[in-house]
Amino acid sequence: MAQLKPAYKRVLIKISGEALAGEKHFGLDFEIIKNVCEVVKKCTDAGVQVALVIGAGNFWRGVKDGNGKMERTRADYMGMLGTAMNSLAVSDVMEQMDIPVRVQTAIEMRQIAEPYSRSRAVTHLEEGKVVIFGCGTGSPFFSTDTAGVLRAVEIDADVILLAKNIDGVYSADPKKDPTAVKYDTITYEEVLAKNLAVMDLTATALAMDNKLPALVFALSDPENIYRAVMGENVGTVVGK
Repeated sequence: MAQLKPAYKRVLIKISGEALAGEKHFGLDFEIIKNVCEVVKKCTDAGVQVALVIGAGNFWRGVKDGNGKMERTRADYMGMLGTAMNSLAVSDVMEQMDIPVRVQTAIEMRQIAEPYSRSRAVTHLEEGKVVIFGCGTGSPFFSTDTAGVLRAVEIDADVILLAKNIDGVYSADPKKDPTAVKYDTITYEEVLAKNLAVMDLTATALAMDNKLPALVFALSDPENIYRAVMGENVGTVVGK
């Protein structure tokens, strides 16, 4: 039987911090991280270049947790540190599994990670290493969704894979509205017009302006990552 060819050469996977916490909803569930890393290895073994951006919601959500209690920029910087913690945890599991990996951070912390460099990141990817981007964009007021799109555009990724707690894009919240319809494909213009919660507005506009497609799918089954890069019909494709 012929080996399937990957649908993409280079992908960026955006994973929420909450997904790494599992049922605990806080901290790190290393069994989940291991499962995700195993699938990432399947992707790299198939010749796909993989980059990651991980949120920090399992530790701290800047706007939500700090709003009204502390200054916004400081709260956002705390969130960036949370993404660095998650990046180090995931990279450690990858190293245990003999997956070549590099962590780059938008805020310099040279003792524990490389400073972000587009050219070095691309070189790492071309050498078969997984690159994990930490600390968001390095600036407050921007979400890790925006950081994911920004890094995907910068490294010329073919697609951004949005691994979420929901299996695609719906016309409404399916938990609240039983009549909600799941889309197989949808344009960014429709997402904005219908105010659908795919990414925040800044990330959505940036992806649309740079013609970067997004694939939204559920991380509840990490194998969906591999299915997505191999071109299987999982989740919702958001594009032009």
